[in-house]
Amino acid sequence: MTLLSGPPHVITVGAGLLRESLAAQAVTTTPVDWRPPLPGTEGALARVLADPRLPAANERAVARLISARPVLSAVRRASEVLELGGMTFLHAGPPITWERASGPLRGALIGAMLLEGYAHDEEDAERRLASGEVRLEPCHHHGTVGPMAGVVSPSMWMFEVRDAEHGGVAYCSLNEGLGKVLRYGAYGPEVLERLGWMDRVLGPVLSAAIELAGPIDLRGMIAQALQMGDELHNRNRAATSLLLRELAPAVVDASPRDAAEVLRFVGGNDHFFLNAGMAAGKVATDAARGVPGSSLVVAMARNGTDFGVQVSGLGDRWFTGPAGVPDGLYLGAYGPADANPDIGDSTITETSGLGGFAMAAAPAIVRFVGGEVADAVAATRSMYEITLAEHPAFQIPGLGFRGTPVGIDVTLVARTGLLPVVNTGIAGRLAGTGQVGAGLVRPPVEAFTAALLALAESAKDPL
Repeated sequence: MTLLSGPPHVITVGAGLLRESLAAQAVTTTPVDWRPPLPGTEGALARVLADPRLPAANERAVARLISARPVLSAVRRASEVLELGGMTFLHAGPPITWERASGPLRGALIGAMLLEGYAHDEEDAERRLASGEVRLEPCHHHGTVGPMAGVVSPSMWMFEVRDAEHGGVAYCSLNEGLGKVLRYGAYGPEVLERLGWMDRVLGPVLSAAIELAGPIDLRGMIAQALQMGDELHNRNRAATSLLLRELAPAVVDASPRDAAEVLRFVGGNDHFFLNAGMAAGKVATDAARGVPGSSLVVAMARNGTDFGVQVSGLGDRWFTGPAGVPDGLYLGAYGPADANPDIGDSTITETSGLGGFAMAAAPAIVRFVGGEVADAVAATRSMYEITLAEHPAFQIPGLGFRGTPVGIDVTLVARTGLLPVVNTGIAGRLAGTGQVGAGLVRPPVEAFTAALLALAESAKDPL
């Protein structure tokens, strides 16, 4: 027998030109989906993959991530639980200064200055922020996450989420709703009035209600919401309804006078669960931090200027690149020229296996972020190529109850060239504008390349 004694069967790799040409000649082919690694990463990738610690380290890190059991344990003031001494504000994403801050982050900081009474008007707030009187620190450095601008000031009320499995704790502010809200950089009178009501009424009532109701199982609630059509980043309708069902009796018992107003606010905001879900993602990914040799991503976050990632085996170092502008659908007369680059800590949902990674569970999300249902399914399927596990509790009915892809591995990103899929809201680029749309965005490749090079520098030689 020789190679040509029978009909040929060809295995094709990479670009489809050869496969297409053979198919046109009725030759049977088996395509292999292979891409070259990210340019310039070959040496670092080989060194990291040769690190004898890597397999066990990643197995341990991802096991801690997917075994976390977040519960909503309290609602408390930021000044009680976070170290915000002096004039300190937290913000989303990696560290940034006022000079480099984007429009929506500046707008949210101005609003926080007015809310806290640190400035008597917009000009006074800008002057004091520019002078360096106010200390700016990332939410992630305080066990906290914040959507969009993510600004946290002392008087704000926070969801407190504890990990019943590993003992961690994380915080996130309460969701204000959509449109002109502080987290999108708006700071007009209606924004400050709403925040004042949240301070006087919403926070105290929810605090008392959760004390009466006891800890609420967020892992089970997220798992159920996925089965009901949410992906838990830009679609939280089912999860909000489930949370409202848990809280409503306790809200009535805790404050009969304010119950109707509080329940209308929560029930009228389909994104109310997002912030509790973000804190759940934060406490789960924090459980995976600090495993020497692990290439697991434990944080992705944006400040409106930079996109940053943190890796389990590399401590609290940030690896950054320029934040991209989402591609999506716009509200009213807004368009791409009005959009600010990507912003917010809400990518903690993708980091924990939800959001863009779970879009196959939420076909209706395409009406909010653009694209077709097939695109949503394809997005989720592609994320299995860069993740270390499938979540045992977070399952997607449309994929045969397959677990969501979870545990982004820097080496898999470098090997495949695939970047995480993120679906997100779009903030206006000018301070004070608010939300202008929602869409999809890919992180900058530079952040992952830099993380890989740092892993290579810290890698141990094979035995």
